[in-house]
Amino acid sequence: MAGRLILVTGATGYVGGRLAPRLLESGYRVRCLTRDPQRLMGYPWASRVEAVACDISDPSRTVELLRGVSAAYYLIHGRQGGRQDAQYDLWLAHNFALAAEQAGVERIIYLGELVDPTANLSPYLRARHEIGHILRHGSVSVTEFRAGMIVGSGSVLFEMIRYLTEREPILICPAWFFHQAQPIAIRDVLAYLVAALETPESIGRVIEIGGLTRLTYAEMLLEYAKVRGLKRRLIRTPFYAMRLSAYWVHMVTPIHWRVVLPLIEGLRAQLIVRDDVARKLFPQIQPLDFSTAVQLALARIQRDDVETSWSDALVTVVGRDRPYTFTVEEGMFIERRQVLVEVPAEAVFRAYTGLGGDRGWLFMDWAWSLRGWLDKLIGGVGLRRGRRHPDEIRPGEALDFWRVEEVQVNCLMRLRAEMRLPGKAWLQFESIPQDGQTLLVVTAYFAPRGLFGFLYWYAMWPFHKFIFDGLTRRLASRARVLAHKFLWTSA
Repeated sequence: MAGRLILVTGATGYVGGRLAPRLLESGYRVRCLTRDPQRLMGYPWASRVEAVACDISDPSRTVELLRGVSAAYYLIHGRQGGRQDAQYDLWLAHNFALAAEQAGVERIIYLGELVDPTANLSPYLRARHEIGHILRHGSVSVTEFRAGMIVGSGSVLFEMIRYLTEREPILICPAWFFHQAQPIAIRDVLAYLVAALETPESIGRVIEIGGLTRLTYAEMLLEYAKVRGLKRRLIRTPFYAMRLSAYWVHMVTPIHWRVVLPLIEGLRAQLIVRDDVARKLFPQIQPLDFSTAVQLALARIQRDDVETSWSDALVTVVGRDRPYTFTVEEGMFIERRQVLVEVPAEAVFRAYTGLGGDRGWLFMDWAWSLRGWLDKLIGGVGLRRGRRHPDEIRPGEALDFWRVEEVQVNCLMRLRAEMRLPGKAWLQFESIPQDGQTLLVVTAYFAPRGLFGFLYWYAMWPFHKFIFDGLTRRLASRARVLAHKFLWTSA
């Protein structure tokens, strides 16, 4: 029944960020639980949802925010780490089930993963499977979807396939490349999640969902190559080499090894749908084949219309710590550069919010690339995450090896470093109107950790001085070009 209040957890993640607007389109009221509501502010639908700050580890706060909710989507999953992280995920699910019971929630809809429970699963994948059991053993009715690997613009599977196929004409393929899977298009996942609200027969069911095509990961690569008109050769090996494969993908693609490892580990078994419950319950949903899903994803990328990306989910890479609050602390190093530009603030703002991705960093791009490669080498996120859109920017999303911490239209953009550092670092850009002109201010902040943090700063300072001086000059030049191109005036 449209008009009901629906709660979405994980709204800053890949699936949650796409589910919320589709619920709105279907006429539901939506409440989004997130640890940092500011991360939703850049989404076009943010003003139409009730975004509230909540950490599921706080039971009383969770109960309070679940009151009045008809159905709650549980889309939370934590860092792809070891047993300790998995136990934390299970504890959160237990807290949520109890809170939903106390708040009188009618139903929980959980999106899990299609795995073979008899296989030797990693702690993370085992936890994803057991979360469904924990939620179902509460008193609130549960619908659990177990989805195959998701194909869509910005999804982990799609980005992994895209980068490997585009960059590697010859691929040495471990044994896991040749196990069957049943990937599913993101639009089909969303269709099932929304349709479940109006399908009472799905209550209390475990529903496996997958796409129309069953194929191996090797066949996915070849199918992508066919769509793109590329010729690729695969060389088969008998070894699984799970962790080594994850590190290899980490170095070749933008995806962190911790994110891709569960996907590779899942391919130890045949990840296929073994019953037809979904087809019987949702006959109106006709899943797409893999080739069509790839073509739709590529079309979105070409239109710069990627709604969400795997990198939006901060927790999958750097743990469950809250995004740092920006403060100028005692002992923090601060470097500030400024230049007066004879253009309006809009042009300056657009100049610095367009940094990164394919456009690069305007000055000494090779040095930025080298820093990103070195970060990858020591297990960091590297530079290849790029950006979701070449010009649009919103808080919470990834921008190369930075996280966008704050955006104030025509005024400010603050980036927080996610590369491996002996401390915490930010890079802030400001555009301040001054008597018909604009003061461009570029400020680097570094809060060192221990002696090595201080040594690192002093070692890097000469390079930073040269690079940031050049970046500031190039930004001023780009702002002038943009002002002329878009005929902005200071009047």
